[in-house]
Amino acid sequence: MIAIYSVICALLTGGYLLLLLYLIKGWFNLKRPIVKTGDFKTKITVMIAARNEEERIHLTIEDILAQDYPKELTEIIIVDDHSTDNTAKIIAGYANRGVKLLQLNEAEPLNSYKKKAIAKAIGMSTGELMVATDADCRMGPKWLSSVVGYYEAGQPVMISSPVIFFEEKSLFERLQTLEFSFLIGVGASFIGNKRAWTCNGANLAYRKDIFYEVGGFTGIDELASGDDELLLQKVTEHFPGKIGFLNYKDAVVYTHAKSNLKSFLQQRRRWASKSTKYKDKKVIAFAVMIWLFNMSMLISLLLSFFNQAFFQVFITQFVLKCFIEVVYLYPICSFFNRTRLLRLYLVVAPLHVIYMAYLGLMGPSRKYQWKGRLVK
Repeated sequence: MIAIYSVICALLTGGYLLLLLYLIKGWFNLKRPIVKTGDFKTKITVMIAARNEEERIHLTIEDILAQDYPKELTEIIIVDDHSTDNTAKIIAGYANRGVKLLQLNEAEPLNSYKKKAIAKAIGMSTGELMVATDADCRMGPKWLSSVVGYYEAGQPVMISSPVIFFEEKSLFERLQTLEFSFLIGVGASFIGNKRAWTCNGANLAYRKDIFYEVGGFTGIDELASGDDELLLQKVTEHFPGKIGFLNYKDAVVYTHAKSNLKSFLQQRRRWASKSTKYKDKKVIAFAVMIWLFNMSMLISLLLSFFNQAFFQVFITQFVLKCFIEVVYLYPICSFFNRTRLLRLYLVVAPLHVIYMAYLGLMGPSRKYQWKGRLVK
């Protein structure tokens, strides 16, 4: 039995190592991007869906207004999603600086308020290129000019750009930053390999006409989440090879990690819920294989309490996992200037095994809290 089990674990470990090698290849396929630096022609619409963001939304708006991209080519639309705090009032206070406020007023309950907000923003927009971010994000003054410079230089139909956590206040938040860097790297690497799996809606741009050509959120609108990666997968299905990842430091958007375990798990279950709508069978196979690999390690560790031979299987898997993941994470952390986070890797790695097993079991099938609503 142990021999058969060891063979299964060896196959899963080998598959995981091959996947990480595939991701490493994809990351290094992302050559330094060509970014146009002036004489811009593209009218853009920056759009944000906001709900109960009174604490930080003014900082996000100020950062967008401080962009060095031509003001006459910039439109800002913020959709207030039934906020119960002062979010709408704060947004309205920027009307004299060109910020447009749109308030949702849905009579019937929805499961996807954010997609509804984004669709409405796109519907009233006048821009050619839609640039999405979140109401609690920060960005440098060259963010928009970098995104548009990349768009005008290469004409991708969709651009995924980097997002990173910052201003961490605890060890727990720094651990999240390291894990989140891995996720951002996965999205970038798949694009580097001319495929698409995931991206982050806090820093995503796409042509308005392409949004309508792929049917917008039709087919994915019953899920509360998925305005980013499920749309990405729809676009790549129709326009393979026309999606870019902008690995350019001026294009980085900054946001915050979750302050406690409960909100972290709610967020990750929300992200995992999108997997039920994946259509690319290879992407599904990748996701299942990652889960099975982590489950096999957890099972090996549990079985080691009854037979020490299983502990040897676990240690072999764990050491190989650590080696290949550090090799992968180093260039990603270097890009973000956060290589010191790698010192926390041995804390993250065992927790990651448990967390991945939990997500695979609970994420796609359970309801979760998001912005004060119980959704699925």
